[in-house]
Amino acid sequence: MREKLLAVAEEYDRLSQKMSTPEVAADPKAYRQFAKAQADIADLVHSFRRYTMEELRLKEAEQILREETDPELRQVAEEEKTTLSQSLDKLEDSLRFLLLPKDPNDEKNTIVEIRAGTGGEEAGLFVADLFRMYSRYAEAKRWRIEVMSSNATGLGGFKEIIFKVSGDNVYSQLKFEGGVHRVQRVPRTEAQGRIHTSAVTVAVLPEAEDVEVNIAPDELQFDVYRSSGPGGQSVNTTDSAVRVTHKPTGLVVTCQDEKSQHKNKAKALSILRARLLARRVAEEAGRRSADRRSQVGSGDRSERIRTYNFPQNRVTDHRVNLTLYRLETFMEGEIQDIVDALIAADHAERMAEAGVA
Repeated sequence: MREKLLAVAEEYDRLSQKMSTPEVAADPKAYRQFAKAQADIADLVHSFRRYTMEELRLKEAEQILREETDPELRQVAEEEKTTLSQSLDKLEDSLRFLLLPKDPNDEKNTIVEIRAGTGGEEAGLFVADLFRMYSRYAEAKRWRIEVMSSNATGLGGFKEIIFKVSGDNVYSQLKFEGGVHRVQRVPRTEAQGRIHTSAVTVAVLPEAEDVEVNIAPDELQFDVYRSSGPGGQSVNTTDSAVRVTHKPTGLVVTCQDEKSQHKNKAKALSILRARLLARRVAEEAGRRSADRRSQVGSGDRSERIRTYNFPQNRVTDHRVNLTLYRLETFMEGEIQDIVDALIAADHAERMAEAGVA
């Protein structure tokens, strides 16, 4: 491991030297490429350099214990040895994790699809609630939200809503949100005050670039039709809505939110590329570990991941057995505690697989 870490540290210094040359400094594109490459390994290099410094201090403490007879000096050295040994153990685990291959999608923008499941109108209302929750979370993270497609219900909910979240490391924070979200509460339409259970499915897809998903023009079928539902003056008057079908897979995407057929087509293709990339990634993961089920979860839409119980003011994530009794603030976008717990569980699992834990 040390040889690999030394090589990464040398690469970090080489990149620093490159970035300081007049040629690279004068070329913004090249400079950004070198800066990104350096940033990708910065945490690993800084941790390794801290490790080597503490390793030297540990050797000095051990030398004092071998050579000194003064009781006070020996006590100080013994305490430092204990502290440094514990710190080095933690740093070594951290270095092993940082050496693990990163998820190449972590830094990507993300397309989130939320759909009503069982529960009728109540499920549609909860789709709107989840969209608002993620929008508030994105706002706190200084991310941008763009609605790609939506299908509204009469009571202010959605049969489905698809939106793009853009910003720094979006997918790394949202990727474990995929699955079935169950809600338990008294619906607005319930006159008897009975608690109903409804379900909503969430899919989280990394945005795909054209180079990642190559779609031949003859693989696509486009249909245009008139938009329906809430909208501006052009709704129901022009053929602006677009349906795109990917013939090899049968995947279908429709977009009608924009008045422009061109914009709806662009959004539909963006969603289609993301779905095709997600399908390819899932197939590759399945081939690598056909019988393995992740502790955190696969993001499969059929997997119940979380329950929102309004009468008890409780939200429970079933994958990490974490329950918070502050559902009201959670629905306002304060979801980071559960996001962090899911990321930590994934880290622990990956380290265990690598033989670290």
